[in-house]
Amino acid sequence: MKNWKAFTCSGAVLLMFLLATILTTCNKEDLPSSGITDKMLKIKIRFDSDQARLDSFGNPAVVPSTHATQTPSFNTMSAHFIELVGDEFTPYQQGAFLYKGEEVPANNPNTYGFTTAIDFDNALLTVEEEVFLEIPLSAIDTGVYHHIRVSVAYQNYEVLYNLNNVPVINSLPQQSGTIASFVGYNTYINNLQVDELEVAVNAPKLQGFWGFETKLSEPYSSYNQISTGQAPADATTVVNPFANAPIPRGSCVVAGSFDIPLTVSWDETEDVYMTLSFSTNGSFEWEDTNGNDQWDIDATNTNQSERVVDMGLRGLSAFWE
Repeated sequence: MKNWKAFTCSGAVLLMFLLATILTTCNKEDLPSSGITDKMLKIKIRFDSDQARLDSFGNPAVVPSTHATQTPSFNTMSAHFIELVGDEFTPYQQGAFLYKGEEVPANNPNTYGFTTAIDFDNALLTVEEEVFLEIPLSAIDTGVYHHIRVSVAYQNYEVLYNLNNVPVINSLPQQSGTIASFVGYNTYINNLQVDELEVAVNAPKLQGFWGFETKLSEPYSSYNQISTGQAPADATTVVNPFANAPIPRGSCVVAGSFDIPLTVSWDETEDVYMTLSFSTNGSFEWEDTNGNDQWDIDATNTNQSERVVDMGLRGLSAFWE
């Protein structure tokens, strides 16, 4: 009997030694000290001019016969918040928040009940294919996410236009210009630098406010300037294909789906890279009063310029790897 006890004790010591050896030789990446993954979710954006052009309900959009569109060349964009969504019934702002930008109090008159505004001075700007946000996967609720919502706040892009009725020279066709487009629900802007020029705003602006900087070719470049305007209320397209989870009026929360549902388990062993692909297909829209399918600006009488009506992105698809 003593021999059996001695064998049992020796076996236990041997087993403990083997376990200790295995544990001390494990790679730290295989066994995070917290027991939860230390990997990151890394997010970037893409501007896709070939992606489907959708309406506010997620259906193929038809351009009104009296309007025209063009697909801008994007420089930068800013998202105010990003939210993972489990299913199409998940209410607005009841998903898993990945990011929310800073806001400030605002008292500009509006019919939406907004009392705050996006703080543009502290907005997170990004360019295409650049990782602009990194979030620990362990900070995201575990689950399976089929959809995503992104509150688009700001866009900066290049467009073409005709400058008509210019004194002495008459017209300058197909000039390039830069649009600073504010499609977020309400944005407090101090100084707005569109491209090379800057204008003081010092006020909150509702969805649809824009600044436009001309980039006239030589020898007229010295006449470049910024003009500002406001698209009509509720005219901005906000794509939301989920009828059971409505988006508040006056916001620009674009909803879309993953090609493959994203599962967050906290057991991830590699970083996850997410791409938010926005449709820029005909996303700049104006009233084409003369039917030439070109944006016409009158240098002498601004009331004769064709009015900008819609600057909303035209769809969102999400991918991860």
